[in-house]
Amino acid sequence: MTDADLTTDRLVLRSWPPAEARAVLDGARLGHWAEDFPDEGDHVIVGLFDKFPAWLDEYGHRQVIERDSGLVVGSIGLFWPPSDGTLEIGYGIVPSRRGRGYAPEATRALAEFAFTAPGVHTVHANVELSNPASIRVLEKAGFRRTHTDAEQNTARYVTTPPPQR
Repeated sequence: MTDADLTTDRLVLRSWPPAEARAVLDGARLGHWAEDFPDEGDHVIVGLFDKFPAWLDEYGHRQVIERDSGLVVGSIGLFWPPSDGTLEIGYGIVPSRRGRGYAPEATRALAEFAFTAPGVHTVHANVELSNPASIRVLEKAGFRRTHTDAEQNTARYVTTPPPQR
């Protein structure tokens, strides 16, 4: 682990090492990746790192690593920089590890970390209404629906920092 890693009970959220991003783009397989990592969404995000280099900074995208196995099982990220104090979050866990609660656990941890960035007051996600699993992830992570766009078949979920005591 590094000082920049975020840890939860079962996961480590680690910034993408450049060599591993390159391995995804090159179609390589690394021994510490789950057998079905990277998933389609990982390919898309890694393919955008050159266009959006800030996504590799401290508040950007991270690999999701199982603490018990040490395997990379997904990715999660903040679409940096914030816009008017708001950051978008996106996540994906490979099929072999879904249903274990990893996505809400990682989402909650990264959202909490996002609030340590200067001026960030809201983290949001847009989800297709036809994706009930992603809606459950957001609800379990403490996000609430604030807007539904029936025309686009999407909903917006947000979370804000807890009140200071």
